[in-house]
Amino acid sequence: MALVTMKKLMLDAQAQDRGVGAFNVGNMEMVMGVIRAAEEMNTPVIMQIAEKRMAASPFRLMGPMMVSAAKSAKVDVALNLDHGLTMEVVQEALDYGFTSVMFDSSTYPFEENIERTKEVVRRAAKYGATVEAELGLVGGAEGGEEHEIRYTDPAAAQRFVQETGIDCLAVAIGNAHGNYPTAPHLAFDVLEEIHKRTGSLPLVLHGGSGISDADFQRAIGCGIRKVNIATASFNHLTASAEKYLKSEGAHNYFDLSEAEVQGVYENVKHHIRVFNCGKVPKM
Repeated sequence: MALVTMKKLMLDAQAQDRGVGAFNVGNMEMVMGVIRAAEEMNTPVIMQIAEKRMAASPFRLMGPMMVSAAKSAKVDVALNLDHGLTMEVVQEALDYGFTSVMFDSSTYPFEENIERTKEVVRRAAKYGATVEAELGLVGGAEGGEEHEIRYTDPAAAQRFVQETGIDCLAVAIGNAHGNYPTAPHLAFDVLEEIHKRTGSLPLVLHGGSGISDADFQRAIGCGIRKVNIATASFNHLTASAEKYLKSEGAHNYFDLSEAEVQGVYENVKHHIRVFNCGKVPKM
């Protein structure tokens, strides 16, 4: 189909009352698994990579590969820089052809978050790219750095959206990055108030790995349009590779590679089915 903006996919999902999955990747096999699942489910997806993962997955290699895979996919695909931390990497993503950038200044004071985000909006506008930002603080480990959860303040979210001109907002409602030790308790009352104050703006749920299917669908009903899945895909890839290497008989690179693709494919396919909420996307 086409490499499209993330905003287009979120607005399409909004019109169809469903969510769109944003799947993090770290190697060729993960890229292949995401695209295979999206094509089989005939569902557009967002593929993304976080800046803090680029030490293991160099952007100079991953960026062009992701762009090539998106352009040749049989469904619409948006490419997003997840948790961009520096203007240099934001600019690099835009120059590679990414159609969205998420600039994370959530650890900065509110006013500084606004100003830094406005600069990214100005840069992205030159490329027609979508901009995602975060307000509040999603907990857990993002690239090894631990954060306490700080809920998004609905009134602050309203002002933040108005002043920055962003296309979508990542919210903190009890969600966290990484593996949850126990099932999270999401503050749906906070989410509903944020949705009420920000109107039709698409909202984003980070830390999706480990949230129940029922809570995903309830969140989508409260304005969430983009759901991030990273840890679950990494875990499924690892488990699938381990299963293959523990199997009887001789092992080889090619079958190991296919096992990794299959692990990611199965995880992405499951989440696409959940986020579609029983609806068939209109292409």
